[in-house]
Parts: sequence; structure tokens; C-alpha cells
Amino acid sequence: MKQIFITAHRQAELLADVPAFEKPIGTANIRGRTIVSLVSPGTELNFAFLTNDGFPKGVGYACVQEVTEVGEAVVGFQPGDIIFSCGGHSEYHELPAAQCCKLPEGMKPEVAVFARLMGVSMTTLNTTTAHPPAKVLVTGLGPVGNLAAQIFSRCGYDVTASDPSEARCQMARQVGLPDVRTQLAAADDLKGKVCLHLECAGHERAVLDGCRLMRRKGECVMVGVPWSKRADLQAFDILHAVFHNYVTLRSGWEWEIPRQEEMYKLHSIIENYRAALKWLHEGSIKVDGLATSFSPADCQEAYSKLEDQSLETPTAIFDWRKLP
Repeated sequence: MKQIFITAHRQAELLADVPAFEKPIGTANIRGRTIVSLVSPGTELNFAFLTNDGFPKGVGYACVQEVTEVGEAVVGFQPGDIIFSCGGHSEYHELPAAQCCKLPEGMKPEVAVFARLMGVSMTTLNTTTAHPPAKVLVTGLGPVGNLAAQIFSRCGYDVTASDPSEARCQMARQVGLPDVRTQLAAADDLKGKVCLHLECAGHERAVLDGCRLMRRKGECVMVGVPWSKRADLQAFDILHAVFHNYVTLRSGWEWEIPRQEEMYKLHSIIENYRAALKWLHEGSIKVDGLATSFSPADCQEAYSKLEDQSLETPTAIFDWRKLP
């Protein structure tokens, strides 16, 4: 089979003749052929494409597949079904059926695959102490931040979204977000009112800006990964804002809730994916303009354009139907 690997620093390749299935299918598993897979630009660029060792690295964690085979213990799936999963950029996958979600009838795969990035901030939705109609601030309007702002707005929160890129702000406005700003320096109207700040850029300055706007006992949740130092700030500046505004500053780690439904647990990753697929299908969450489609054979172009920000969209989709 064919699979995308990062084979060297800033080098992506579609490799053929990667070993596929060498054993019989697991009894609780599903096998499928990939239709589309979605790039998570922050993780895939910083964790793989821009690194200097550990090659080759397989990448990707969001795809839509057509089921080709099911294990004998699998219930609810059959060959021909179209499913969403956390599979990577590979032509075929075998995954536990419990980790897969069937798409609603007629749903486009290139829309459904965004359920994965929606799940990142839906964990914060599950765990925050702020409830609608609380004021929410979202900073960083890449695909995760754009979707987070839409999700919290859909759920009844009063959302302000911010990104220094006017192009990304315009994308956010186009999906229906009413309060979108390129900077927060003069955001006096928000001071003392923000109950929840989702920081999706991984930027120290954005964390500080949010903490200074926070209502006392509000939460600042670091959804974006701080991959590298990006601002010349002293820890004192953030600590001062945290202490005097009684801010809860915490990680936005998406895996703090169970992956599967559990007794006495109110939320899970798989339930969030199912909800995400429903919202995408009904159109209450929009992904128009968030991704450019590439053939997997053009993976080098896709990653290079994401790195130098020459791509007109914040992320990319690999369409495996484009392969011969």
C-alpha cells in the first residue's frame, strides 16, 4: 500500500509498497480504504516535518475510509460503509471498530474529516466551569481555533475570536462569527468579562492578553501547543495576571476525558466525534475555505506551503481518490 512519511528534515514522500495486512483481521476490527485524510498543521509540522531525527515518520491522525472488511465480532458496520476514524495518511487502515464512527447518509468525506480537529476543543467544552451565555475568548484562528469559536458559539456562549492575520479573521467572519478582531490591545470592552479563554495559537503573548481580560475565577485553557518561544516575555507578567485575576491557567489536553463511553463518566472522545459529525452534517459548523485538497503524491508541496504560509487555507486535505 501507499503511505505518506516524513523522510528527512522538511522532506515528505508518498512511499509505495509499504507492508499492508500480513495477518487475518482482528475479530473486533475494521479494515478500510482511505478516501481523504486531514493534515493537523501544528502537530505534523512541528512534531515531524521540521524535526531533525527519527525518520521515517508516519504522520496524520484523521481520515475517512470506505469499509472493506469487518472482524467476526463487529456489530453495526459492514463493507461499503463510510466511516470516520483517527487513521493517518495511509491508503489502508485496520482499526478497532469501537474507535470508528459511521458517517451520516450523504455526508461528504472532506467535511466529515474535520470532526477530528473539532474534538480538540470539545474536551474543553466538556470540562470547563463556564456555562452559556458566558463570554468566551478564542485566540488563534487556525483550523482548531476557527472550529473552537464556532463550537462555543453554537452552544450558546458569547464568543470573541482573535488572530493577528486579517485573512484568518476574514475566514472566521465568513463562517458566521460576529466578533472577530486582529488585536486585543485596546479590548477595554472585554476587560473583566472573559470567563473562558481558549488559547489555540500556542503563543505566550496571547496567554497574557487573555489573562489580563479575565473575569475573576475564569479559566485560561492552553489548547494550542507552545512548540517554541515566540515572545520576549517574563514569567512574572503572566503570573501577575493569573494571581490578581484569580485565573485558572491549565492545559487544554484533549485526552483528559475517556476515549470510550464509561460508566459514571459523563463525556468521552468518541461521543464528541459523533456530535461533531452531526453538527457538520447539519451545517451548524462550517468548514468551507479551511482546507486545500492535494493528491497524496503532492505531499511535499502541501507541507512546504503550510510551513511558509503560502497556502490560501489554514490546512490541507489529502484526497486518496486522486491516486491512480
